[in-house]
Amino acid sequence: MSTIRLHQTTTLTPEQYVAGLTDFGPGRSKLFGNSADAYLKVHHKGPTEADVTEGSGGIWERLHYDWSDPNRVVLTTTDSNLWGGASGHTYNFTRHPNGTTDIDVVVVRDGKNLRGRLLGFVVGTIGKGILEKAFKNSVKAIELRNRV
Repeated sequence: MSTIRLHQTTTLTPEQYVAGLTDFGPGRSKLFGNSADAYLKVHHKGPTEADVTEGSGGIWERLHYDWSDPNRVVLTTTDSNLWGGASGHTYNFTRHPNGTTDIDVVVVRDGKNLRGRLLGFVVGTIGKGILEKAFKNSVKAIELRNRV
């Protein structure tokens, strides 16, 4: 099992980032590169939670999104072709008086088969930089969307 911690400071409010994170419409891949439109299926979406399948490149996972806490969003993996156990993502938001927000993300990758365990090891070691870049790109894309 791999646990990856990511951090980004942004001019976005937590509400703006959560709006981007929970936008499951077409073009989601422009905000989140690992969420290709061809994989995207919204099974249910309520006011503070959703059940969504997403992925790309042959990797998919079904996630339960919970954004009922304004300072935290929890994505729990409920099914996947690679991930199981404790897999998921947790986003924590810290507002600052200067208008910026710290976003701290914890990604847990618990492989449920040999391929998942191998990929989890790679992601937790040399692949962390790829996740950092993807996270920074998503923050930038949501910032741009909110400036328009």
